[in-house]
Amino acid sequence: MKFIYWTLGSVFGLVILFFGVERLASERIEVVELHTTDEVGETVSTRLWVVDDEGYPYLRVGCDGSGWFSRLQANGEISVTRGDETARYTTVLREDKNVRINQLMQDKYTWGDTFIAYVVGGRVGSIPVELHRIN
Repeated sequence: MKFIYWTLGSVFGLVILFFGVERLASERIEVVELHTTDEVGETVSTRLWVVDDEGYPYLRVGCDGSGWFSRLQANGEISVTRGDETARYTTVLREDKNVRINQLMQDKYTWGDTFIAYVVGGRVGSIPVELHRIN
């Protein structure tokens, strides 16, 4: 019976450790809040990484998509909170910048990017999303 408790405790501990490392990897460097609108008009906020290149901020979505990406594509405009500022943007998908944006994300988020890439199965096919500010 002790073996079963020890095994269950060990598995539970590993799960807690994994989610703790994932949280640390995700939140230890700059994170922005993307605000999109769902199909019933509710605002949905998603925390994401961001990098800047050639005057534009970039988000990145995996090749299999995500809820935030589907909402972004369904609506012409989004808003992003970065630091204390919230601004409205339109978006341009920049598959041609995949290698560049992946490298910038790796440079900025270091081991966190490596860890998350391992969890999600890599960065091949990810799509950079270029943000164009609406004045």
